Amino acid sequence: MVQLSKELQAEIDAIQKIPVIANILEAIVKRTGMGFAAIARVTDEKWVACAVLDKISFGLAPGEELLLESTICNEIRDTGKLVVIDHVDKDPEFAKHHTPAKYGFQSYISVPIIRKDNTFFGTLCAIDPNPHQLKNDDVINMFTLYADLIAFHLSAMEQVEKAENQLKEEQQTAELRDSFIAILGHDLRNPLGAVSNSAQLLLRMPLDDRSKKLVSIIKDSSYRMNGLIENVLDFARGKLGAGIQLNKQPNEDLTRVLQQVVTELQTIWPKRSIEMLVDLKQTVSCDPKRIAQLFSNLLGNALSHSPDGTLVHVNASSDNGKFILSVSNEGPDIDPETLVNLFQPFFKGPVSSSKKGLGLGLYIASEIARAHEGSLSAESHNDKICFTLQLPHC
Repeated sequence: MVQLSKELQAEIDAIQKIPVIANILEAIVKRTGMGFAAIARVTDEKWVACAVLDKISFGLAPGEELLLESTICNEIRDTGKLVVIDHVDKDPEFAKHHTPAKYGFQSYISVPIIRKDNTFFGTLCAIDPNPHQLKNDDVINMFTLYADLIAFHLSAMEQVEKAENQLKEEQQTAELRDSFIAILGHDLRNPLGAVSNSAQLLLRMPLDDRSKKLVSIIKDSSYRMNGLIENVLDFARGKLGAGIQLNKQPNEDLTRVLQQVVTELQTIWPKRSIEMLVDLKQTVSCDPKRIAQLFSNLLGNALSHSPDGTLVHVNASSDNGKFILSVSNEGPDIDPETLVNLFQPFFKGPVSSSKKGLGLGLYIASEIARAHEGSLSAESHNDKICFTLQLPHC
């Protein structure tokens, strides 16, 4: 047997995988009385048997070839039309045709198999050394129906194969993303932590004013870079399906957590004023680190996008089974369409388009709220914007 190309072998394998092929060939033989039925892959170079039912010892097995030019299927490939012969010797068109003479048959039927994309795959054919009544609607419709069924299965299998290949590609992409997350989580954060710690140590040393200013810039920049890395990490994890991971616990000291965030951001914006009112009458069940991250994103957003010299207001309360945290700042009113999109990843509205950042802070904040089964909303009116977090189950 001649070695077939990988593509041809794959097409033969595809036919063999169709579970009804054997039943189709058996039904053809029983209905017509023909002794040989086959499905052939016909290209512009080859005729190859994909599936065979041979009861006349024709001697052709799946994977074996006939000389293309010796077959009527070659002509069908050009015309796209079926060929039916009841009795070769009495057929004016095929009585002297070279194919019946070469292969010794008297009756013949072959129907083209056309794939969903209208490309020619091959034929569903049958031959027999004796004459048979084939030129009738029942036989022709049966062959046509079976050819269409084979084409349908081929298309379905191609779609499944494409889906499986896409899944493999997505799995490979997911592995690359995991590597990306690992790089962010280790290879970037660790040296960044060293830079931040070194800057803090330098600030404790006796430095002139210019050096202190430069070291403060290094410290503030490293803090901001760490925040960006944390947002990207959370975004990547969320998009991979893991979502925001929580370590919820009753927090009686949430006031200290919120105050620490204010203190950290106040050092970055020393000339800005932050007014915080906290009234926690009930213990809040939450992940304190995630609430600190959410609050830092909201407060940092407010400080970045409000005019210098204006006050940023923070209110936190827990009562009646709810924890409410709001951050408000002055600034131009935001239109409703922009407000709706504020919590989308990478979105930068007209207010923030000139500001630095990835556009992930508010998105991550909203995901943290959702992980807590809470909500994060935004309102804008009278030249003020207010973000409000509401968490149940205090």
